[in-house]
Amino acid sequence: MKKFNLKLLFICIIIPVATGALAGFITKNSTEVFNFVNKPPLSPPAILFPIVWTVLYILMGISLYFVLNSFADNDQKKAAIKIFALQLAFNFVWPLLFFGLELYLVSFVWLLILIVLIILMIKQFAGSSKLAAYLQIPYLVWVVFAGYLNLMIFLLNM
Repeated sequence: MKKFNLKLLFICIIIPVATGALAGFITKNSTEVFNFVNKPPLSPPAILFPIVWTVLYILMGISLYFVLNSFADNDQKKAAIKIFALQLAFNFVWPLLFFGLELYLVSFVWLLILIVLIILMIKQFAGSSKLAAYLQIPYLVWVVFAGYLNLMIFLLNM
């Protein structure tokens, strides 16, 4: 790890947090949608979602910082940035599909793709920083759980 760079850390954190905040703003009525649909067992209260997502976005940013501040070569870092950006874009679109358009089956398939992208990101990050990769495991677990919720909401609300 290179010398600590507070500015880079801040930029790395603000990118996913701002992306999540924008998605949240666009789908600001998501709590109403979530409260209206039939939900499966294990569904957490709606208030938990923004808290968990904020923590996950911060962890994403910290992981990106570890990758960018590592001694990995530039090609490795570029590949990591590309997969990070792609998964973040997929992450951004999911609430638009689920809450905004209420396309539950489409959003479930979208989540399956996101899960694959997260796994690829974890593998890519591991090449630069094992810690960066490990910090993404809660994100992967949460998105798998979100997939369960998404699929069950689709099935219960057909």
